[in-house]
Amino acid sequence: MFKRIMLPTIFAVLAFGFWVSPNLSEISAGVALFLFGMLFLEEGFKAFTGGLLEKLLTKTTDRLWKALAFGTVTTTIMQSSSLVSVITISFLSAGLIGLTSGIGIVFGANIGTTTGAWLVAGLGLKVNIAAYAMPMLVFGVILVFQSSKTLKGVGYVLAGMGFLFLGIHHMKVGFDAFRDTLDLARFAMTGLAGLLVFSVIGVAATVIMQSSHATLVLIITALAAQQITYENALALAIGANVGTTITAIIGSLGSNYQGKQLAGAHLIFNAATGAIAIVFIGPFMAAVEGISAFVGIAATDYTLKLAVFHTLFNLVGIAVLTPFIKPLESVLTRVIRPPAEELVKPKYLNTAAIQFPETVIKAVTNETLHLYDNAMEIVAHGLSLHRDDIRSDRDLDGIIRESHRVMDFDLDDVYERKVKVLYGAILEFVSRAQSQLPAPFADNVYNLRRASTLIVQTVKEVKHLRKNLGLYLNSRNPHMRAEYDRIRYELASVMRKLSELRRSAAATTDSEADVLDLDEFKLSIDKLERAITANLDQMIRDGRITPTMGTSLIIDFGYARDAIWNLVSIGNLLYGSSDVQDKVAEELLALTEDDVEDIHRDDIAHAS
Repeated sequence: MFKRIMLPTIFAVLAFGFWVSPNLSEISAGVALFLFGMLFLEEGFKAFTGGLLEKLLTKTTDRLWKALAFGTVTTTIMQSSSLVSVITISFLSAGLIGLTSGIGIVFGANIGTTTGAWLVAGLGLKVNIAAYAMPMLVFGVILVFQSSKTLKGVGYVLAGMGFLFLGIHHMKVGFDAFRDTLDLARFAMTGLAGLLVFSVIGVAATVIMQSSHATLVLIITALAAQQITYENALALAIGANVGTTITAIIGSLGSNYQGKQLAGAHLIFNAATGAIAIVFIGPFMAAVEGISAFVGIAATDYTLKLAVFHTLFNLVGIAVLTPFIKPLESVLTRVIRPPAEELVKPKYLNTAAIQFPETVIKAVTNETLHLYDNAMEIVAHGLSLHRDDIRSDRDLDGIIRESHRVMDFDLDDVYERKVKVLYGAILEFVSRAQSQLPAPFADNVYNLRRASTLIVQTVKEVKHLRKNLGLYLNSRNPHMRAEYDRIRYELASVMRKLSELRRSAAATTDSEADVLDLDEFKLSIDKLERAITANLDQMIRDGRITPTMGTSLIIDFGYARDAIWNLVSIGNLLYGSSDVQDKVAEELLALTEDDVEDIHRDDIAHAS
């Protein structure tokens, strides 16, 4: 219930905020573009896994000192520790580097960002990375549409970088309205209270302006205008160093758990470094004075002293915290865990059940039905239908007509968690039990294993079918919609029949007649497949469908036919007679491929 109302609530709050404040609209757009850029970056970097980029990153970050150097150099070049942190999160999420290497890069980025303080203090420079956003987007999107995997990967990376830059730009523009309201003179104070208050202001200013460089400009301006004391300026620089982690934290929202771990490491490092600087502010100030005098910085040149301080406390932070990287990694992996995969576990297979033939049969039967239930959920959703509708008494034609919304779910993930695990458990249990079972029981267990295999194959047939089904389910071409609705109807019909057989089998032991009736579904799909094949050329000549559409129909009717034959066999194996001789008789009476072919020839002969 909460999940259902959460999204509409967020939309309502945002809509109200956009109406009240245009700045919120700008900020929100920036965050959205930023997160979209993160998704593009991760997608792009995944294209290079196992290739040149992975080898390059492995060589440049396989040792801690290399990772530190990598972070320092890249941040010096890009003049943005936040951006380097975000890109590192993408590397980590794509599996290109490990968490230790990622932490090393982030630590090094803090050293690299001090070069920006020197540029701002000494030259008053600020690199406007947003200026590169548009060219990156243009070239990136062009490359994304190329067929080459490498070019496509480069395109995703370029477009991702462009969206990141554009997102940061819009966040800054949105927050510009707050910048002029920061009158630091009102808060000027000395002592520990001044350190703490101005550190918090530094954090807030950097969060607002999304740039520690912008905060440094504000600090230097206020210091030059004597709005704040030199000590207050140092506290602001400490706060700016902590506040810059917000960009990485925002970036981690669109990444996996590893990205969140790295964002946590970034926050812990910067916060710990800031705490060290505040606690030892006296010694740091004395060291700054000594270094400044040694390199020839004038006693009154507080802006360059500020750059010295910024570099010094980051270097001290690296020296103090680098030995604790492994413990930090251990803590982060315990606190921020991978999402729990809801693996479905066998319900009926256990060591006790293997002791007697009768309990083996019962356990494997129940577990196969458990597997069937999970598989049919996937099959139904793959057809964009609900299992409850298929099992109901409602008119199936009406259900098909009303259900044209493509169900969006990760079929591969659900298959791994709900089907493959159970299938493996059944195979393992049967292999242990079958060697000590008497012949009749062994045959029954073998049939149940066959049923399990057919269940898995049915899921795979629907997986292949689903691609074009999603494409043509809402197609403007009425002929394609109609044909794919026929496929859905045929599959849903046999699934409904199997549901009826299950209820019948639970109520009576005599279900042989119903099981043999399943053959009608083999004939039905065979006739449909032959009809579409016979009419295909005419439909293409008439312009009702394209040759590509015709190819899709032929292939997908083949998938549907195989799935239906599998389902019929599953019905025979699960709901037919449990007596071995009767089972053999049922299999002899069931239609084979040759039987269906003979019936087709007879139909043609009668028609002529």
